Amino acid sequence: MAKRKRKSMAEINVVPYIDVMLVLLIIFMVTAPMLTQGVKVDLPDAPAEPVSKVDDEPLIVSIKDDGTLYLNLGKDTHKVLTIEQVSEQVSKIMRSKPKTPILVWGDTNVSYGKVVTLMAQLQAAGAPSVGLVTEEK
Repeated sequence: MAKRKRKSMAEINVVPYIDVMLVLLIIFMVTAPMLTQGVKVDLPDAPAEPVSKVDDEPLIVSIKDDGTLYLNLGKDTHKVLTIEQVSEQVSKIMRSKPKTPILVWGDTNVSYGKVVTLMAQLQAAGAPSVGLVTEEK
């Protein structure tokens, strides 16, 4: 009897890749809600239309009811900043990425004057437009 040569198998086993993909999917599903950074504020309710999606990630400035300011930039998202520091940081970002949208998360109980002052400072820092974030009714 002559020995038959065994033909090599040229198929790819995709089962391990599917397992890895499913694990990554679960990880992303769990971590996605945690990606929204910023300081927790009580947003006001308003019947407003959502802003259209843009390519750049928005820069979020949070203002609490006591007037403290926070910027979602880097690792220190819970660091209290002065209005001058926020303006300086926004100015730097606007010079490098002028189309970056800026959103203000203002607490329901924050003084209207403080929000207007913040928006004026942001526009003076080079922000083409500043949006206010509200909760859906």
